[in-house]
Amino acid sequence: MSCLFCRIADGEIPATIVHETKTTLAFRDIQPKAPVHVLLIPREHVPNAVDLNGDQLGDLFAAAKEVADAEGVAESGYRLLFNTGPDSGQEVFHAHLHLLGGRRL
Repeated sequence: MSCLFCRIADGEIPATIVHETKTTLAFRDIQPKAPVHVLLIPREHVPNAVDLNGDQLGDLFAAAKEVADAEGVAESGYRLLFNTGPDSGQEVFHAHLHLLGGRRL
């Protein structure tokens, strides 16, 4: 499969992994928009956020909480964001949740 995020999840492409579970993977964005910018993905290929099922969404949000705690932004606050479709700015068509923090957004 040529999906960039699937290849990262499979370990074919290196990434700075900050959290992982059986169903999710979290890694640093290579073009961060904030001091903390982590992408959280389901390990299973899902093209965009609207195609995620309830379990996948729950797993991503549970992982986001863990990442926010580990990155030290849980207390000060952080933003969670899905881009869905080309007009939103989605560049990789594998559902991913952005976690941004570390400064006022």
